[in-house]
Amino acid sequence: MRRYELMLLLRPDLEDDKLQASVEKVTRAIVNAGGALSKVSPWGKRRLAYDIGRHREASYFLIHFDIEPSQIREIERGMLITEEIMRHLVTVLEDRGPAEELPPAAAPRAAASDDGGGEIDAEDDTSDDTSDDTSDDTSEDTSHDEAVGEPDAGTPDEPAADEERTEG
Repeated sequence: MRRYELMLLLRPDLEDDKLQASVEKVTRAIVNAGGALSKVSPWGKRRLAYDIGRHREASYFLIHFDIEPSQIREIERGMLITEEIMRHLVTVLEDRGPAEELPPAAAPRAAASDDGGGEIDAEDDTSDDTSDDTSDDTSEDTSHDEAVGEPDAGTPDEPAADEERTEG
């Protein structure tokens, strides 16, 4: 058996009892096909990104379930002929583990990049300083040498920087 996720978009004009009956019809079809329900989450009415028919909103439901892959087509066929269901999407839910298992160093970097220039913890700076100190010092010296070194010749129409100072 594989784990699947089903997003249902139901007509927003349905009364609560008809809404629940439509969801019950889908969950019953999953169980009758040999599946096992894990979670049914009502998300409520939400605005659609674009109109579907004459509707600007839909009632959203998220359903997690386990079933044999060969049974998915039959469940989708039943949803296609149900008038109350405006749209549906079945996806395979891969077991990647919870997001909390990420290494602690990765979380502050992601948060800092989302802020657009937020500060990074001091621990992260010290780990980066050991490898970047030599390259930073070298790049600073090089940029300083370029500023102090010979000036650019300039474009053919413009005199070089030294020529302007000596003529004036």
